[in-house]
Amino acid sequence: MSLFRRIEERGHESVTFFSDPANRLRMIVAVHNTVMGPSLGGCRLWPYAGLDEALTDVLRLSRAMTYKATMAGLPFGGGKSVVITDPKRDKNEALLLAIGRAVNGLGGRYIVAEDVGITEADMGVIGRTTSFLAGRSTADGGSGDPSEATAIGVFGGMKACLRQISEEPTLKGRTVAIQGLGKVGTFLARMAAEEGAKLFVSDIDSDRLEGAVTELGAHSVMPEEIHLMTCDIFAPCALGGVLNEKTVPALNCRIVAGCANNQLADDVDGDALFSRGILYAPDYVINAGGLINLSYEHGGYQRERALAHVRRIPDTLKEIFQRARAESAPPHRMADRIVEERLAEARERRSAG
Repeated sequence: MSLFRRIEERGHESVTFFSDPANRLRMIVAVHNTVMGPSLGGCRLWPYAGLDEALTDVLRLSRAMTYKATMAGLPFGGGKSVVITDPKRDKNEALLLAIGRAVNGLGGRYIVAEDVGITEADMGVIGRTTSFLAGRSTADGGSGDPSEATAIGVFGGMKACLRQISEEPTLKGRTVAIQGLGKVGTFLARMAAEEGAKLFVSDIDSDRLEGAVTELGAHSVMPEEIHLMTCDIFAPCALGGVLNEKTVPALNCRIVAGCANNQLADDVDGDALFSRGILYAPDYVINAGGLINLSYEHGGYQRERALAHVRRIPDTLKEIFQRARAESAPPHRMADRIVEERLAEARERRSAG
């Protein structure tokens, strides 16, 4: 498939490649949609196997950001950037400054934020070469690390899912299998443990895994086996594509509700979940808390206003589930339809104006 064909099939407005050999920068910025406002999304540093893998990831992630922002009612479009690098080995000040210069060159069409491989401190360095960013530290007047806000939204979303299947909306006594203990996954695990959930956890980082076992009394599971655990809720909180033709038939859960982006390898995998009677919380709906929190940084950040918006995520899920049930449709298909309706209305308003 040609490059233009790949860009066009997902409706992207632009894809820009940046190279700065002196600072070891190989970066792709994908702007998916700006009908609602400038694109906003994180910069992911990852040791991709090659250009094709990096391009696939940034196209999927940026489209998801459009859907996430639109469903959350934010005045932003979707964008994302990826840098082909190993952050543990190659991330340094020069690279971060180069990322900022690349973002600045887009003139505000893309606002960069934190993602895998980028920390709150890194955002401060990137901010020295561009003003088009979100996620500065609270000391600098920003919203800080969005991880906790994301976890708050997912935690509330899990309860909305329990309520949907006519259960008590509490995690007390429930079994939750969490795949991935990054910043968001760890926050989520703590919240679930505090409410009395029994936890199965997995992560490729042994220190994180040991910390969850020691601190939370969680049960450690190998990463390749976590989706096999018998549980009430399976929470994908690592990278995308974990719900696929191999894993979906093997799931032993009633609900899938996690904070990872692009959990479905393909839309048909969401259909397969629906056919099996497993309730799926569309990822870009339930994990929107971090983006919502970041969006409130523009115009003067107020944490309580931001978190009040995050806590409306369960209401959004309820609307999706109700419409999906009324039409006997999978929730992910219904969520997409709602977003596409809103984008179409916004395009019409723009054309009329």
